[in-house]
Amino acid sequence: MGNLLSSLPRTIHASLALAIILFLGLFYGNGGFDFDTIFWSWLTRFIHVTVAIMWIGLLWYFNFVQIPNMPKIPDEQKPAIGKVIAPAALFYFRWAALLTVLSGLILAYLNGYLHDAMTLGGGGKSTAIGIGMWLGLYMAFNVWFIIWPNQKRALGIVECEPDLKAKSARTAMLFSRTNTLLSLPMLLTMVAAQNLY
Repeated sequence: MGNLLSSLPRTIHASLALAIILFLGLFYGNGGFDFDTIFWSWLTRFIHVTVAIMWIGLLWYFNFVQIPNMPKIPDEQKPAIGKVIAPAALFYFRWAALLTVLSGLILAYLNGYLHDAMTLGGGGKSTAIGIGMWLGLYMAFNVWFIIWPNQKRALGIVECEPDLKAKSARTAMLFSRTNTLLSLPMLLTMVAAQNLY
């Protein structure tokens, strides 16, 4: 077991295998399944929730752990965060944001509410999920077009003057905090939509 858990790829593969076994056990034991719209909707929702957990989890890691604790880290240790940990976290952060948006749009299309949600029409469920979708789109835009370009300068991935580096770090932090501010309303509307008509 230690050999399995000491490797992240092996751990993820084992997790995926367990999920597939559970899926097969749950669905075959309940009359089976067809590769129809219901199946693809379910699979897309599973992917959507999985990548959304990674996206919002990393957003909260940055805002609850990394940013508040950076001033406490001795200067000689900060390069480890800026050169190793933050770039890796930002890689998963931005791609999880993109995959969350894409899977959400596909899910809305498969379930037939994409137009109503994007236009905030249809009332109740469509309006709630639409608000969540627009918040998610805005947050993903921030990730790719504001936070990431500014973080590249702040972390030294892209060379720039010290003044611009400091300004970029602050801009990235403020837009990351904006996304944190919007994360609970976005999650609320997504979850509430499931209980509305």
